[in-house]
Amino acid sequence: MSRAPSLHADGLTRCPWPGEDPLYVAYHDTEWGVPEYDDRALYEKLMLDGFQAGLSWITILRKRDNFRKAFDDFQPEKIARYNAKKVHALMNDAGIVRNRAKIDGAILSARSYLDIMEKGPGFSKLLWDFMDGRPKINHFKTTASVPASTPLSVQISKELSSRGFKFVGPTIVYAFMQATGMVNDHLVDCHCHASCGKTQRKPRLKVK
Repeated sequence: MSRAPSLHADGLTRCPWPGEDPLYVAYHDTEWGVPEYDDRALYEKLMLDGFQAGLSWITILRKRDNFRKAFDDFQPEKIARYNAKKVHALMNDAGIVRNRAKIDGAILSARSYLDIMEKGPGFSKLLWDFMDGRPKINHFKTTASVPASTPLSVQISKELSSRGFKFVGPTIVYAFMQATGMVNDHLVDCHCHASCGKTQRKPRLKVK
């Protein structure tokens, strides 16, 4: 179904997908589409997108703080060393998505991430080199025009898979590219379209 941007009570026009949910609207306005260059933050987002597979993003967003606590703030150095006892604890944590394949995938992906960081080129550089370091600015008018995947997301998916990452199919990778600002897929009439590429992400305080 094709949907155009919608005018909200605060006078701002937004992409239709966050609806009126305050959490979703805040995510849309301050995070989605803003270029992310931090290695660890990119790993976190890719893992959360993997957990989203088969679910809606708002489900993951509502559980994000729980995920961060359960997964040691998505520090790959710690996740790469998870053992059977830790996996068992995660499978019994009602605050996250309890899917054994996705949990195992996050551990394997953490090891692949560390390999890229230790032997080069670095995770952020690996990803952004596909974009020549700059976001691709799209000009879609309705949601019907926005693709689920692209030849580039297929290419990145293959690269990540070849390096041992799990749950990185072309559709997941494209959602990740949208969220991390590798592509700007805010609809042209959305108030974020012109500004999000110029916004600087603020460093996030780590979970204690």
